Amino acid sequence: MIALHENGVFLVDGIPQESAALTLEEGRKRTMAYGILQSHNLSGDPEKLQIRFDAMVSHDITYVGIIQQARASGMKEFPIPYALTNCHNSLCAVGGTINEDDHMFGLSAAKKYGGIYIPANQSVIHSYAREQMSGCGKMILGSDSHTRYGALGTMAVGEGGPELAKQLLKNTWDLNYPEVVLVYLTGKPRRGVGPHDVAIALVKATFGSGFVNNRVLEFAGPGIADLPIDYRNGIDVMTTETTCLSSIWETDGVTEDFYKTHQRPADFKVLHPADGAYYDRMVTIDLSSVEPMIALPFHPSNAYTIREFLAHAEEILSGVEADAKRRFPKASPHLVEKIHDGGVWATQGIIAGCAGGLFDNIDEASQIMAGGSIGADQFSMDVYPTSVPVSLELTKIGATASLLETGAVIKPSFCGPCFGAGDVPANNGLSLRHTTRNFPNREGSKPGEGQFAGVCLMDARSIAATALNGGKITAATDIDYAPVHHDYHFDKGVYDRRLYYGFGKADPSVELQMGPNITDWPHMQPLAENLLVELAAVLHDPVTTTDELIPSGETSSYRSNPLRLAEFTLSRRDPQYVPRTKSIASEESDRLEGKSPMKLRELLSRVGDAEALMACTQFGSCVFANKPGDGSAREQAASCQKVLGGFANICYEFATKRYRSNCINWGILPFTLNKDVAFDYQNGDCVYVPNIRAAIAHGSEEIPAKVLCTDGSIHDLTLHVAGLTDDEKKIILDGCLMNYYAKRNN
Repeated sequence: MIALHENGVFLVDGIPQESAALTLEEGRKRTMAYGILQSHNLSGDPEKLQIRFDAMVSHDITYVGIIQQARASGMKEFPIPYALTNCHNSLCAVGGTINEDDHMFGLSAAKKYGGIYIPANQSVIHSYAREQMSGCGKMILGSDSHTRYGALGTMAVGEGGPELAKQLLKNTWDLNYPEVVLVYLTGKPRRGVGPHDVAIALVKATFGSGFVNNRVLEFAGPGIADLPIDYRNGIDVMTTETTCLSSIWETDGVTEDFYKTHQRPADFKVLHPADGAYYDRMVTIDLSSVEPMIALPFHPSNAYTIREFLAHAEEILSGVEADAKRRFPKASPHLVEKIHDGGVWATQGIIAGCAGGLFDNIDEASQIMAGGSIGADQFSMDVYPTSVPVSLELTKIGATASLLETGAVIKPSFCGPCFGAGDVPANNGLSLRHTTRNFPNREGSKPGEGQFAGVCLMDARSIAATALNGGKITAATDIDYAPVHHDYHFDKGVYDRRLYYGFGKADPSVELQMGPNITDWPHMQPLAENLLVELAAVLHDPVTTTDELIPSGETSSYRSNPLRLAEFTLSRRDPQYVPRTKSIASEESDRLEGKSPMKLRELLSRVGDAEALMACTQFGSCVFANKPGDGSAREQAASCQKVLGGFANICYEFATKRYRSNCINWGILPFTLNKDVAFDYQNGDCVYVPNIRAAIAHGSEEIPAKVLCTDGSIHDLTLHVAGLTDDEKKIILDGCLMNYYAKRNN
């Protein structure tokens, strides 16, 4: 079905080969990725990229903080098209007026700085970007990890907010030229196999080994030709879950039809790898062999074919229960009880968001369910079209009516079911979702408080087949139906009558509309001569997600209030983290006021003259995790640590570039360890890093440190900070990105 090839390959006459009449250097320049990246590279060095994007997108969880950062750093107007969508907090009522206050801030910012404002429920972020901002050969930056428009010939990247603030200030996204992986598609999917089945199978094959981590995926091969554009988009958006950097696909007549349909024919151009293109690795996918898939909690890579899952359901669900009990001691999961009456029974079916809510997905789901019923028991079915134009066309062709007749409910465009702010199941519920993630809490439960629910990812087709059977998990390939394709017709008029188009029309006289929950970022200190950090959270899970670092769901309402949001940091993973960090921060506050706090004085006395060191040694908190940062691009996973007085993260490796970048942009030192070094230290132990400021300034990558254990022992430790750019060094030295800009603007 899917095979991984570690050795490099050339693509010659459209066929992967081990060799070609070209050097590797020549072949690397023939990929689509190389051409697009270099056309946006301002550095003049093809290996050290400084990228300026064509456009940007943010949603209502992120744009307030981004604009506040850029405004504090001297921004006067948006220099490129910047779309502000309202698709994350649009149905979340936690916190009174604060969600709509954020929306009004966004509208006033679009008027003041020249942005594009998409009101609540008009479109989810990635649907709007596909419909109105993509273009063959373009690059788009988004403050959401699923910023992926490769199937439309657009290289797109999801990053934390500070990287968008840099673009607003006419600076660049900097990285070393990445490796490029060929994803070679052959065959044709069977009836009942949808894009999520292909995507889940790809994530399963690549995530665990990090096979494509921080690399660009380049899709080519004869299998592309038979895939409708929604199918391609549905696969592409899930490449985020492989931890790749970005993606790009060959374009053809199907792509051209998309741009014609969306009234932007000039944004199409043919993209193909040049003959002899060289790829550092290859993934082959035989689409004809892909089966309907199901991804079990707590990750899209925890996947099985539905056939395999049903055959071994008791064993697999017992394993999920054991994992849940390990993660959440207060929870009492009972998923094995879902096995009865000859099947495994779910309580919800959800088709939503940038992956599920596409026209073709919902249309085919309606055809599978036509004339049937979801039943009058526990099982419920909710469908969220990805934009108003999609919803309108589904209404015109009768798909909406057909779904409503079965007992399904049609809801507005909203990302909530993907991050825990919509359709929260009952305790011990099992929800099937065509959304992007099924991390813990992504369904909205609070297992740390004894609640538990599980999300399984499935394609819309198999969710519809399951709904037709009243919640009995069923593969769509087991349903007898003949899908009928409907051409999609895009009505731009619904946007023209409702959206605010302000690019190029900045009006400095407009006052930003600030609700009481919208606050400025607190002042952050520059890096001191020496650093002392206390371990406030030690996490030995194989991977720590950004959802664990700062939970989603109801916390999203506080994303515009840095201090209040920080109260939720690690709350569902280590509830004592926040009080620990506050205690540490109070010592640093006393130090900055010229006091000599006893705890800090005692710690420093173990490494030298405490009174002398007190004036030049910063004291803060630190998180250790084996591999932190998988998942969302949300900058708050780092900024909340810094707001609470965090100055360092220590790990063996960062799960994603974007989380490491977030840490750097917030002045958090991104320390790594050699993989053969055992980190057996506990909360309360401290790490002393002498001369850290000089080490960062001079580009030292191997940094000696000492661990001061609570038992009185002291141990040597070697930390690493590899590959910092000159700007990244300055950002860390200045304390954060905002300080960096403020220093240079004064």
